[in-house]
Amino acid sequence: MSPEAPHHGHQKLKAAIVIGALGVVFGDIGTSPIYTIQTVFNPADPHPVPISEGNILGVVSTIFWSVMIIVTLTYITLVMRVNNDGEGGIMALITLLRRWGSSHRRRSAVFLAALGIFGASLFFGDSMITPAISVLSAVEGLETVRPGLESIVVPLTAVIIVILFAFQRHGTAAVGKFFGPVMITWFTAIGAAGIWGISQEPRVLEALSPTYAIGFLAGHFHIAFFALAAIVLSVTGAEAIYADMGHFGRKAIVIGWLSLVLPASTLSYLGQGALLLNDESKFSSPFFLLVPDWARLPLVILATAATVIAAQAVITGAYSVASQAGQLGYLPRLRVVHTSDTAIGQIYVPWINWLLMVSVLVLVFAFRSSAALAYAFGMAVVATITITTLLFFYLARVRWKTPLWVVVIGGGLLLAIDLLFVSANLTKLVHGAWLPLLIGVIAFTVMTTWQRGRAIVTAERDRAEGSLREFVDTMQNRKRPLSRVPGTAIFLNRGKATAPLALRANVEHNHVRHEHVVVLSIDTLPVPRLADDERIVVDHLGYAGDGITHVTARYGYMETPDVPALLQMLDAELTEGQISVDEASYFLSKIELTRGSSPTMAPWRKRLFIATSYITADAAEYFSLPRDHTVIMGSRIEV
Repeated sequence: MSPEAPHHGHQKLKAAIVIGALGVVFGDIGTSPIYTIQTVFNPADPHPVPISEGNILGVVSTIFWSVMIIVTLTYITLVMRVNNDGEGGIMALITLLRRWGSSHRRRSAVFLAALGIFGASLFFGDSMITPAISVLSAVEGLETVRPGLESIVVPLTAVIIVILFAFQRHGTAAVGKFFGPVMITWFTAIGAAGIWGISQEPRVLEALSPTYAIGFLAGHFHIAFFALAAIVLSVTGAEAIYADMGHFGRKAIVIGWLSLVLPASTLSYLGQGALLLNDESKFSSPFFLLVPDWARLPLVILATAATVIAAQAVITGAYSVASQAGQLGYLPRLRVVHTSDTAIGQIYVPWINWLLMVSVLVLVFAFRSSAALAYAFGMAVVATITITTLLFFYLARVRWKTPLWVVVIGGGLLLAIDLLFVSANLTKLVHGAWLPLLIGVIAFTVMTTWQRGRAIVTAERDRAEGSLREFVDTMQNRKRPLSRVPGTAIFLNRGKATAPLALRANVEHNHVRHEHVVVLSIDTLPVPRLADDERIVVDHLGYAGDGITHVTARYGYMETPDVPALLQMLDAELTEGQISVDEASYFLSKIELTRGSSPTMAPWRKRLFIATSYITADAAEYFSLPRDHTVIMGSRIEV
């Protein structure tokens, strides 16, 4: 083999990762050129931007520099340097805040972690709005192909969305390899169309100078301020870039962004600006009108494929956020299906899937156009970006001891820009910007209520279960030894401190125990994944040879526990005898929640907590327990 062969193979692998990143990471931000400029100059806007040469150049310049500052500088250059064992996204920042904030005992860290949860809640709103606005904007291109097709836009969009969500249960592994080439074709096409537009009006290149953006904002602030509510659409998907960092790595994302996505998007915006400079009447759909008549239908088809991919990425992100929130205790344990044998991050969460589908369809039929949805979309995006920026600079100061003057000046400037966008979007509050805020508040309320209720139930269970050590001592010191039955009993428990209710009931009421007893606790750590050699901790509970062992199984927040597979890893010596996994019996303690009179939470929050508990996934299925070997024993706890 030649010396160049390993290097060539490495280069091919690197190229494959970059292509994969192009197909998954940039779908959302890569389809923003379809609707951004169109929304800015929409005459139906409550604060319309007049079409003039100065405003066109000012808008294009502001879009370009917004992308450069928010995406290239804030996310690509700064925020993506922070990761939680390779994972990115706002949930990763929250886990880092919980870890480092707890050690520093700072109230500000607790507040910022709560703010981060609100940011994650806003992401659910983004996951509902993105498929609706993306697919709608693409299908609306049919109106430029043939007048009179407006009536089929909404029904066709609904059909595409239903098919998209129905396909989710099959996973993206089978078609994921096609996403990259499709998006490469997409970026090549919009870049080429942009170049053609620029060639017709080269003076649009002057918009690359920041003086046009500054002049637009300073000289026409009464117009530019309201325009920012639409200009922010150019940075939609910035959070998705960060959230998907764990799948592809920072380097692949940076290469994809700088080499293709940023240049192609910039060319598209410049080309649309050039088109409007030539013919101001084409403001209704400059993206599709930028290409010749014969190319519009192929572009509509390509745009539909690209927006479906964009929607796919954000839907998958919603699954990940919900799964991670469940592992970290902010949501109930949800049923999670892994759809790929090789990519651990590819999951399907049925309950979230159908909730999103219904929500997206409601948005499509309620708003009926991408322009109407744009105001709602902008608020979800800019609020999440602002929270991410704030969390990043706090961690930079606390963790890496970044000089205070750097944090104040650098963070202050970037936050000032973010807050300017937030303020502009607040002017659209009654025109749709209320929607993502409402979704975020609802999701935040559910998540914090579940976290609080779970803490209350845990405290009540601790009192009911009593100390595990003391219970084992009592079993050892009984005057009449317990009868032992052959076999292995696995009692799933929340920790090592308390005795499982099922085990206590077996001993106190049936006066019997199994020959081998394993009390198994699942501990979710604030890291994405753990190696197998770090997974298991065994404790004999003070009595070697009595057949009773406590096992702690540690998982990352992106892993789904598989108890039978875990037990196969146990060493016979560690568990005081050979465990027959195939013949083992599994005991679960099921809790029935009722509303009590104690003032632990407001009555409405108690009702919300109990209602949320009904979506909890079946424990036997979640832990991959064999149904015919699982025994469920119930008890009641008042909230």
